[in-house]
Amino acid sequence: MENPVILTLDGLTKRFGAVVANDAIDLTLHQGEVLALLGENGAGKTTLMNMLFGHYTPDAGHVEIVGEDGVVSRLPAGHPQAAIDARIGMVHQHFTLAENLSALDNILLGSESLWTLRRNRRRARTKIEALMQDSGLIAPLDEKIGALSVGERQRVEILKALFHDARVLVLDEPTAVLTPQEADSLFAALRTMVTAGLSVIFISHKLHEVLAFSDRIAVLRHGKKVGELTTADADKSQIATLMVGEETALPERKACEVGSPVLELSGVTVKRENTRNSLNGVTLCVRAGEIVGVAGVSGNGQSALAQLISGLTRPDNGTIALAGDVVADPTPKGMIKARVGRIPEDRHHDGVVGTMSVAENLVLERLGEPDVQRRGFLRKAKIAEHADELIAAYDVRGPGAEARAALLSGGNIQKLILARVLEKEPLVILANQPTRGLDFGAAGEVARRLMAARKRGAGVVLISEDLDEVLSLADRIVVMHDGELIEADTRDRAAIGLLMAGQAA
Repeated sequence: MENPVILTLDGLTKRFGAVVANDAIDLTLHQGEVLALLGENGAGKTTLMNMLFGHYTPDAGHVEIVGEDGVVSRLPAGHPQAAIDARIGMVHQHFTLAENLSALDNILLGSESLWTLRRNRRRARTKIEALMQDSGLIAPLDEKIGALSVGERQRVEILKALFHDARVLVLDEPTAVLTPQEADSLFAALRTMVTAGLSVIFISHKLHEVLAFSDRIAVLRHGKKVGELTTADADKSQIATLMVGEETALPERKACEVGSPVLELSGVTVKRENTRNSLNGVTLCVRAGEIVGVAGVSGNGQSALAQLISGLTRPDNGTIALAGDVVADPTPKGMIKARVGRIPEDRHHDGVVGTMSVAENLVLERLGEPDVQRRGFLRKAKIAEHADELIAAYDVRGPGAEARAALLSGGNIQKLILARVLEKEPLVILANQPTRGLDFGAAGEVARRLMAARKRGAGVVLISEDLDEVLSLADRIVVMHDGELIEADTRDRAAIGLLMAGQAA
């Protein structure tokens, strides 16, 4: 017999100006059920969950929840405390924890009245320890959040929701920054709680997790619910078709002839204030016609590696060589001149100048060339013609070449960057988180372009926190941990996950 419905979203609609983020969406959740919420970037998933939790007030529709006594009540719109009181918990993709406080204090935040004269920490600790025992979500309660691993912080966020006796738990991209082992551990713990009656809604773009963990799948597209599937009857192709509205095949990595080294890092050390911006004796060789995937949990030195290849950081020790020649001018200008193409991690902040036009952004790295500039003056007609050609070739959709780049969507900004980088046929391509935040179709287009550059003979350094992306695109995989690079002589997810966590495979 099917478990009873515990939560109902009835006709929820949310507009931001002329944009309809959610259009009359209906959704139900049963007791002891895991519902996966899927959709391409901008489909309205997070907006919908923010209305459920009271962060946004819907323009139409309402939320109903069934109490333990069976009484149906309507949640007042736009009141997070009402959602908490109704025992709904939400864990955001980006953690909302105070790093200078202990895990225990973070869990207790907001749980007591301002008029409480004395905190009963002993009783709270007893309850949390019982929750950890029952759920398997273990966290060091007396350690400050700033000293905890990403996985431990995730557990603290969930324990905080459970401390408020949540019956419904909403998770937004819960495994985005976890190793495979941490993700498996999290899902095992959640499944234990679901068996005991907890209901879960989780947003994810990792289809293998959705198929492995959920009971039912709801898909949003362009702000509308376009379908629901029972997970047992679903496959990746069905889900992808619902998400993008058409059959979308991801590019298949095929064997490619590998040439001579195009990028060599030899014993490179970068000493900075923290691991995120430091490298410790890194050696790496990338050959023509290969994609080298750099896997790792965020904050282990990937940013330093990307800055080094981009010319934004100089090595304290060691050398950088391109096509066999040691780089004499490791600056952004020098690296561009040496045919290094750069796809930055933050496309909005580092990839474009938002106040400049699309056409101007497309020639940012070609200033001084005769087709772009003559006697100090920009050749606007040539720039416009060049922009029209690239916009057509890379399918950059938006208000046009003369519009500000800031008006483009994230996916179209990424296409603009790809057009600017790849038209010059670089020798080395740094692709740093190239599909982060992109929908299924846009991510597939990025992958196809990188595969084509590889086939042409470029060497690609793919830095990604999405292990699935690394496994599907990379010819060779290295793992970055604590500022060091380790060659992964395997494509096994579990073994790579151990390396990501700093353990021998």
